[in-house]
Amino acid sequence: MNNLTTSPNFITDYDILLHKEGNHFRSYEKFGAHLVTLNGVEGTYFSVWAPNAKMVSVIGDFNGWNPKSHPLNARWDESGIWEGFIPGIGSGEVYKYHIVSYNKGYKVDKGDPFGFSWEVSPKTATRVWDLSYQWNDSSWMKDRYKRNALDAPISIYEVHLGSWMRSPEKNNSPLNYRELAPKLINHIKNSGFTHVEFLPVMEHPFYGSWGYQIIGYFAPTSRYGTPQDFMYLIDQLHQNGIGVILDWVPSHFPSDEHGLVYFDGTHLYEHEDPRLGYHPDWNSYIFNYGRNEVHNFLISNALFWFDKYHIDGLRVDAVASMIYLDYSRKDGEWIPNKYGGKENIEAINFLRLLNKTVYKEYSDVQMIAEESTAWPMVSRPLYIGGLGFGMKWNMGWMHDTLLYISKDPVYRKYHHDQITFSIWYTFSENFVLALSHDEVVYGKGSLLSRMPGDDWQKFANLRLLYGLMFMHPGKKHLFMGGEFGQWQEWNHETSLDWHLLNYPTHQGVLRWIHDLNEIYKSESVLHEQDFYPSGFMWTNINDWNQSIIAFFRKSPSKKDIFLVVCNFTPMIRSNYCIEVKEDGFWKEVLNSDANAYGGSGQGNYGGVHTSDSTLSLTIPPLGVIVLKKEP
Repeated sequence: MNNLTTSPNFITDYDILLHKEGNHFRSYEKFGAHLVTLNGVEGTYFSVWAPNAKMVSVIGDFNGWNPKSHPLNARWDESGIWEGFIPGIGSGEVYKYHIVSYNKGYKVDKGDPFGFSWEVSPKTATRVWDLSYQWNDSSWMKDRYKRNALDAPISIYEVHLGSWMRSPEKNNSPLNYRELAPKLINHIKNSGFTHVEFLPVMEHPFYGSWGYQIIGYFAPTSRYGTPQDFMYLIDQLHQNGIGVILDWVPSHFPSDEHGLVYFDGTHLYEHEDPRLGYHPDWNSYIFNYGRNEVHNFLISNALFWFDKYHIDGLRVDAVASMIYLDYSRKDGEWIPNKYGGKENIEAINFLRLLNKTVYKEYSDVQMIAEESTAWPMVSRPLYIGGLGFGMKWNMGWMHDTLLYISKDPVYRKYHHDQITFSIWYTFSENFVLALSHDEVVYGKGSLLSRMPGDDWQKFANLRLLYGLMFMHPGKKHLFMGGEFGQWQEWNHETSLDWHLLNYPTHQGVLRWIHDLNEIYKSESVLHEQDFYPSGFMWTNINDWNQSIIAFFRKSPSKKDIFLVVCNFTPMIRSNYCIEVKEDGFWKEVLNSDANAYGGSGQGNYGGVHTSDSTLSLTIPPLGVIVLKKEP
C-alpha cells in the first residue's frame, strides 16, 4: 500500500474536513473504487468509511477471495476511512470489502456503498468501473432550463424498465437499455409526453421491490446492461427532446447483509434504536439523518445522477415517512423529538440541505416530492420556511378524483364535492397530478377496469378522467399502460399488453392522450399558469344534480381563454347554457366523445357562437369538451 499522494482521486486532508462536517457532496469522486495510475503503475484505489472496523481488506476473484491478501490502511486522522492502492485491478473486476469489527469480532463481506456497478442479481459483489462516456446531448443540456421550468409544459410518462416491454424472442426477458431506447422514444413521441420517469433504476437485489429497496445507490441495475448502456438511453432520450426523471429513495434501505445495514458491525448508516431506525412497513432500515457522513452519502448520490448521468430531476420517494417520527407507528413505537413533537427535525433539515445543494449546483432541474400529507410549504422556498422542493405530487386530487369517478354515475351527484374540492388548495403547492404505479397494484385493478359501467362507459370514463387531469391546473403524470387503456392490473413480471393497440377503442385512448399532450404543450395558457390562481376560474361549480362542472383556463396577460366542460353522467346534455363574458365564436378544440377516440360523436360541430354572452352547448355523455375563444 503505497504513499497515496499522486492522484486527484485520493482523499486529502480537506476531504476529511468536509467529510466530518457533512459538507462533502462529491464524495463519489473520492470514495469507492477508482481507476488510477500510481508511480506509473495502473490499478485501482479503494476507500471506504468503516470507523468501527479493526480490519478491512479487498476481496475478489483477483485474490481468490482471500481476506488476508489485500488489507487496506486505516488513515491516521481518526476519520474511520480505510484506503489503499491495488495494482493490476482494472474495469470490470468484481470485489467486496471484508470487514472485521471491533464489535465482538463481527465479520462480514460488504458490497461497496459507492460502487459504480454491481454484478447481476442474485450475485452480490460490486465491480470496478470506468464511467467514461461521450455524451451527445449538448443541445438539450444547453436549453433544458426551458423544458424543466415551472411555467413549462411538463407531462411525465412513468416507466418500470423491467416490464414496459419484453422480448418474446428472448424467452420473454426484459429489453436492455439499448434495446429500449428506440422503442421507448418512438412511443413517447406518439403519445406526446415531455418527460419520462423511471421507477428506481439504482441496483436492488429483489426485483419484486420494483427498485424501491436500493442496495447500490451509485449504480444503475445491471439487469439491463452496463452504466454506459444506461447513459446511452438517457442520451438518446435527450437527443429526441425528452427529459429524464429518476425515482429516488433516500428514506430507507433493505436488510440484505451485503448492503449498508450494520455496515462495520455497528449501525453506521441507520439508527440503532428500531423506533427510529427500522421501518415496519417495508422491513427496511431508516437512514440516520443526524449523522454528517450520511448527509455526505445521500446528497452526493443525488448530485452523482445529475453529474454523471445528465438526469433532469429526482422524484423523492416517501417523504412523509421521513418527516414524521410516528409514520405508520402506534403509540410507544416511536420516539418524540426534543420538543416532544412527532416531526423528524433531522430529516427535515436534511431535505432542506438536499434541495438547497441540488438547486445551487443544477438550477435547471427539478426536485419532486412524493409527500402524502398536508405538510405545509413542501414546494416553497427555504427562505420562507419551505422544504425547498420544486414540485409535489397532489395525492389529494388523485384520491378524491379516483374515488369519485369509480362510482356509478347515478350516485355521483351525492359526491360532487370530491370532484371540485381540489381547487380550494391546488395553488398552495406546485402540484403534479399523478396517476402513478401505486394506483394500479395490490388488487386495485387498472384505471380502465376501475371505471364503472359497460365497456363503452369504461372507456368514456377513462377519457373523461384524462381530459379533466390535463385541463386541471398542475403538471401531468401517468403510469405506463394507462395511455392506451390497459385492462389488466400492472404485473412487474410481464410486459404491457401491447396487442391491445390492435383494437380501435385502445387506439382511441392513445390518440386522446396524444391530443391532450399536444394542446397542453402548444397552448401556453394551459401550462404557464399551472401554479397560479389567476389562470383558473370556475364558471359552473354547483350543478351537482346533473354532475356537470365547467371552468376557464386563462392568462391575465393574454387574451387566450379556454372553457372546459365535464359531464360525469351518461346522459347527453343538450342546450346547456354557460355564461361567458367574451362574445363571439368559441371553437371546440377537444371533445373526448369524438368518433376518433372511440366516442359516440356528440358535440358542437366545431364550435358555438355566443348569444347574449351565453353559450348553448351540447355536452356529450361521460365526456369533456374544451372550447377556445377565437380572436
